[in-house]
Amino acid sequence: MSGDRAPVLVVATVGSGLVAGAFTVFGLMVLPALTALPGAAGATAMQSVNRAAVRPGFMTLLFGTALVCLVLGGVELAGQRRPAVLTGAALHLFGVVGVTVLANVPLNDALARLDAAAPGAAETWRENAARWGRWNTVRALAATGAATAFVLVPTD
Repeated sequence: MSGDRAPVLVVATVGSGLVAGAFTVFGLMVLPALTALPGAAGATAMQSVNRAAVRPGFMTLLFGTALVCLVLGGVELAGQRRPAVLTGAALHLFGVVGVTVLANVPLNDALARLDAAAPGAAETWRENAARWGRWNTVRALAATGAATAFVLVPTD
């Protein structure tokens, strides 16, 4: 990769890797711990997690990396069109951000409206968590794939 684009590629690689790690840890440890809580206690805890996630640190990591991937992909489309760069950018933009916006955020919004003390809340929470977890796995795999694709870009 030419010197002027190398720093952008590094940022996209590290950002995608960090996003992959965050989603993987959440899926492997945090979500199972929340679903193991009795009744709808996990729903209350997840509501808190969702509020904490919408802060500058995580939002910058998630959407800042997406912006870098968008720029990187645009530069590649106008230039060399290296498949690894385009694949990494597409995986992050569609598999991470697209899934977040179209699947996980609506599930978060539905959970935010859930009254954990209401009858049937525990079952609603478990159904929400199962769907959310499946989509989170897609995001983790897409971010891992993006970081891997960026690492595989030949250094000119």
